[in-house]
Amino acid sequence: MSAGELALERPATAPGGWWGAAWRQYRLERKMFWRNSSAAFFGVLLPLLLLAIFGAVFAGDHKNLDVIVPGIAGMSIMSATFISLAYNLTTLRERGILKRLRGTPLAPSAYIAGLAANAVANAALQLAIVIVAGKVAFGVPWPTNWGALAVFAVAGVICFALLGVALAHAIPNPESAPAYVNAVFLPQILLAGVFYDASNAPSAVRDVAQVLPLTHLVDGLSGAMVHHTGVGSHWDALLILALWAVVGGVLAVRGFSWEARPE
Repeated sequence: MSAGELALERPATAPGGWWGAAWRQYRLERKMFWRNSSAAFFGVLLPLLLLAIFGAVFAGDHKNLDVIVPGIAGMSIMSATFISLAYNLTTLRERGILKRLRGTPLAPSAYIAGLAANAVANAALQLAIVIVAGKVAFGVPWPTNWGALAVFAVAGVICFALLGVALAHAIPNPESAPAYVNAVFLPQILLAGVFYDASNAPSAVRDVAQVLPLTHLVDGLSGAMVHHTGVGSHWDALLILALWAVVGGVLAVRGFSWEARPE
């Protein structure tokens, strides 16, 4: 039984009101996450695996490690929010769970809040893993500006969560979700300087990358984690993330559907 199907069995008079329902849904989503071995792998071990691979390649090369660690941190935030919500909402919609939720005592907004909170928790977990592993295994210093790190992490989570919800509306069925998601995700991690110094890329690549939200998330995280700069030095990156969040929010609200698409 899926998390959504379990949520449908909640009693009408559950204590705690909306917040209690959202909290219980969040706890259920966490349990389902840890019981899903593939989800746990991609949510916990994949960032460590990528750091291990690139750490071995660039062992002792702190210049490249200072690029890789913030890059993987930004990629992890996008993966935990954008990919997770795009997949999950498509599946919930096409399996009829979202439609059935509207006819139960559980507030649909509380269910969505629990689902989103689970994605946020995964993003925070992955970011923490990358920071700790970067310090312990590869000697990358602790972030010097925790405030800027928090600001850009929150901005990245909001931006990519909204974009993930928006993309879910364009995905016709769960079977095609990987193709749609990877068509957006893979170009961004290849162009945004996740695995290399974007300043060394050809000008055409840099121009395209400047349009992508992941580029600016990595830029802000890099400033906070390795370059000792704050939000004021990367206000343009924060502005572009905010603009993408607005676009994602508008598309998410306008395109949201509780019902599966007709075949």
